[in-house]
Amino acid sequence: MKEQFKSGFVSIIGRPNVGKSTLMNRLIGEKIAIMSNKPQTTRNRIQTILTTEKFQAIFIDTPGIHTPKNKLGEYMVKAATTTLNEVDAIFYLVDSEPLIGKLDHEIIERLKFINTPVFLCINKIDSVSREQVLKTIDMYRKVYDFAEIIPLSAYEGTNVEALMECLPNYLIEGPRFFPEDMVTDQPERQLVAEIIREKALHLLDKEIPHGIAVEIESMAKREGGEIVDIEATIVCERDSHKRIIIGKQGQMIKDIGSKARYDIERLLGSRIYLNLWVKIKKNWRDSDFLLKNYGYNGRDMD
Repeated sequence: MKEQFKSGFVSIIGRPNVGKSTLMNRLIGEKIAIMSNKPQTTRNRIQTILTTEKFQAIFIDTPGIHTPKNKLGEYMVKAATTTLNEVDAIFYLVDSEPLIGKLDHEIIERLKFINTPVFLCINKIDSVSREQVLKTIDMYRKVYDFAEIIPLSAYEGTNVEALMECLPNYLIEGPRFFPEDMVTDQPERQLVAEIIREKALHLLDKEIPHGIAVEIESMAKREGGEIVDIEATIVCERDSHKRIIIGKQGQMIKDIGSKARYDIERLLGSRIYLNLWVKIKKNWRDSDFLLKNYGYNGRDMD
């Protein structure tokens, strides 16, 4: 009897900066979600699609679960938690640390109210001893009944194959929801905006990136040419932030644009001309209208 094709949705959750976006990019083999060692890098639920001969899995990379300080923070936590009962499996990422932290305890408490199978993915095993990994397994096993426990390294790719071998057991017989050559449902403009924000995260001081958004003003291919013209605005909350983003003699914004250009050209498959501006919108993170305007899904904020 021919094996039936399976499909399903998988939510990737965890506290900030635990490697969720790195894992998702590793799973599909392409860079879709932006990555940074700073918290709150991922703000939207980003869907990517992995299609094999046997199954199609739609991964939802969620913002890190944290204690919110404004409407943006509230939206991010809601975006991370509202899918938990609607998906077929959950990949819960943790670090291999000596103790379970406050945020992870809070996440585990949330998981106790759902029926979805949860995989405990102990990430970054390339940076700790085998003994520490075993201690982490034992520690988490005592507080929750996980469907699977898989130590891995999203960055190195270690044991990610084992994760993919387990996953089809938790998916159901069903169709391909997306074409087999499609790897994300995100619009190109959104991906371009996120690439620019990623470069700003890498280059700017710790406090500023949390207060920036990127708005694509226009994006169009030149007539009769291969160049895509992009006009984008980096939105910040303070005059002092604007000065830092622009930099001395405009050097910082040039660096952001230069680093973004390479990834955007890879994404679009063509040369680009990127023009960046900086605009102040005070307290935009507490404005429902501006949050929706900057691409944060309104359904998750209502």
